[in-house]
Amino acid sequence: MCACPARPGRSPEAQEAELRATATGKVVKVVRDRGSGLKENRLGLNRVLTMVSDGSVTVVRVTHEDRLARFGVGWLKRLFAVYGVTVEVLHPKKLGGRDELLEDFVSLVTTFAGRLYGMRSAENRRRLLAESGQCSDEGNVA
Repeated sequence: MCACPARPGRSPEAQEAELRATATGKVVKVVRDRGSGLKENRLGLNRVLTMVSDGSVTVVRVTHEDRLARFGVGWLKRLFAVYGVTVEVLHPKKLGGRDELLEDFVSLVTTFAGRLYGMRSAENRRRLLAESGQCSDEGNVA
């Protein structure tokens, strides 16, 4: 099983090809997510969780840990282990100490900036639709 959501600078196709080329067993399914590894409720991640829990996979392979999840990969690995599933990371992080802390901090800032931008975008779309008369702004509290 391969999980390979989009990674900046690497197309999903290139990630899939790399995972397939290095696979030693049968590839059961390739799962791609369009959303960020920062989001917890992604269709692809939910598919992987279902496959792990129903026993249809024994290994989950990703190019980088953050393709599975930006945070909480350790929890996912522990959960998968309960079901007898291992996680293989083709390119594991080689950070430690200060570098790892800095990367986590940047990820947090990126997460909150993305959410703020998304909220702002949704507010602007609602405002523009209301101004154009395409939707009612009633019931929305600003």
